[in-house]
Amino acid sequence: MSTALSGPAQSIGTQMKQGVEACFNQVNDTGGVHGNTLKLVVYDDGYEPDRCAANMRKLIDEDRVLAVIGNTGAPNAIVSAPIAREKKTLLFAAATGAPILRPTPPERYIINYRAGYDQETAVIVRGLAEAGIRPGEIAFFTQNDGYGDAGYNGAIRALAESGYAGGEKLPRGRYTRNTVNVENALATLINAKPRAIIMVGTYKPCAAFIRMAREFLPDTLYVSLSSVGSLPLARELEKEGEGIIVTQVVPPPETDLPLTAEFRQAMARNADTVSGFTALEGYIAARILTEGLKKAGPAPTRETVTDGLNQIRDLDIGLGLPITPDDGTHQVSHKVWPTILKNGRYAPLNWSDLRKQN
Repeated sequence: MSTALSGPAQSIGTQMKQGVEACFNQVNDTGGVHGNTLKLVVYDDGYEPDRCAANMRKLIDEDRVLAVIGNTGAPNAIVSAPIAREKKTLLFAAATGAPILRPTPPERYIINYRAGYDQETAVIVRGLAEAGIRPGEIAFFTQNDGYGDAGYNGAIRALAESGYAGGEKLPRGRYTRNTVNVENALATLINAKPRAIIMVGTYKPCAAFIRMAREFLPDTLYVSLSSVGSLPLARELEKEGEGIIVTQVVPPPETDLPLTAEFRQAMARNADTVSGFTALEGYIAARILTEGLKKAGPAPTRETVTDGLNQIRDLDIGLGLPITPDDGTHQVSHKVWPTILKNGRYAPLNWSDLRKQN
């Protein structure tokens, strides 16, 4: 894994790492896979593509890993995918919905767990319409890189599919990755007085933006994609986070599902871990990869691990949806869970309830 363990996105990478490790520890405690102990090798890339590329080559060439799991972010996916393809090494469950990892037809060595940004933004656009917000009343706050562009372009496509052709003319403010310099982005949006702002960023700049924006736009809805880092966003904002909407690509960790119960139990073993959405995503990814390793046999190789994952059909891991990685899309889940921050916790969102408030 190459992920952000330092810098403004470190909580996202740390939670992804903790979720994978919690699963691996559970498996190892029961004898591993075919007697083999699972080990996660992790390098910090600080959410910077150049460092991620170096880490990918080190993981594959020097550490000789069987697969790479849980890399964080669209900018890093842009450099990870070609290396995985070149080295014929599985890149599984990257923590991003970026389209670059979802080509048609799908590629052998790239398999995703989570819903794509196109799917998340489609849910947001439909939801805002249900809440009584017209397309022309939407604006965007995005990271100025491949991540921000991927989420923004997904929303523009969703708007076009809904019949609105003027998406590209809607106000858009941007900020530089790994900074909280959001003032210029806010200045771009204030005069438009949008009723909803779709945010495609990480938690620190999004929190800084929301705090400033609410002084000028107190009645605006602030809606973010899952990759923001839900729990750290809530911590950054504290009481100022009330009413923030975040789409999720896993169910709430408190959900009464067999898998979420196992996850909570696994995370409780280490007092330094946090049982949040991102950690659950890592845990789910590791559970699925473990099943692929079982199918790969007692002497796995990169090719047999990739084959093993692709051989999984309608696997039930207690998540409430059948797991089939090789479903024609190389994406395990297509589901999105909208949530709203209330009293410091994320609750399931019914978009029509917002219409009553507005």
